[in-house]
Amino acid sequence: MYCSYPCQVWPFARMLYPSFPGMGNRRMAYSACPKGYKAAYAMLIAGPDYPSVTGVVTFTDTPGGTMVCADVRGLPEYRPAEGDKGPVGPFGFHIHEGGHCDIGDPEKPFEGCGGHWNPTNQPHGNHAGDFPVLVASSGRARMCFMTDRFTVDEIIGRSVIIHENPDDYRSQPSGNSGRRIACGSIRLMDPSEST
Repeated sequence: MYCSYPCQVWPFARMLYPSFPGMGNRRMAYSACPKGYKAAYAMLIAGPDYPSVTGVVTFTDTPGGTMVCADVRGLPEYRPAEGDKGPVGPFGFHIHEGGHCDIGDPEKPFEGCGGHWNPTNQPHGNHAGDFPVLVASSGRARMCFMTDRFTVDEIIGRSVIIHENPDDYRSQPSGNSGRRIACGSIRLMDPSEST
């Protein structure tokens, strides 16, 4: 269990997650957060390049900041850069401005989500929405980290995007992290959904 304090939002054994064998058609279950704490989640949908990508990202307010946890499956195998093509993986991972994860143009999926969320107008690498890269093993990436750059309330209605290439944390404005391969709209967890 990853996020047991102050809210248990990480265990997915009873989450609606059709691509995970044995999970069935069950709703999300988690312990209620103590008064004053909030949690949010984003269920990932795959773009056309890697249709097997699935996953969930959770966000939980804690006394030390916001705990972000990601569990992503179906990511492509790592491929090193060749010629003018960037590598595939590790995968850039960010919060983006918009929250509607429509694929839109298959040549530029999820463009409707806009750029990186950057409420304080920082250079890239220091955006509030800049996250560590996701490193996959056999197509699965799991990671949790803490940040004090935002609260759950500030990100509701935005999106998380996974990119095909690693973020270089230098190139402006978005780190040269390549195509958008998965997207999830960030939504507030509703305690009335617990089972």
